[in-house]
Amino acid sequence: MTTELQTVAVSPARRPAMRIASLALAGAMALGLAGCGRSPGDRAVSGGLIGAGGGAAIAAMTGGAPLVGAAVGAAAGAIGGAVTSPNTVDMGRPVWK
Repeated sequence: MTTELQTVAVSPARRPAMRIASLALAGAMALGLAGCGRSPGDRAVSGGLIGAGGGAAIAAMTGGAPLVGAAVGAAAGAIGGAVTSPNTVDMGRPVWK
């Protein structure tokens, strides 16, 4: 049994729009999930890690560079985690504590 992967060609005119949409989605995911921990440092670390994973995945799915997506997602997640308060978004104690 063989499995073939098919790629979908995206027209060059739509690539910038997809890239902007994927970056916006990565940022929204990072901000939404940056709520682990009580201190700003804990929240920045957890948001950065979650954002890096989400950014790399979105970049890979849209044909971008996963390392660039991870860097953008990590930055957005770390900033989102550092500036939100536990009263706004609280997902509990981080796993490293």
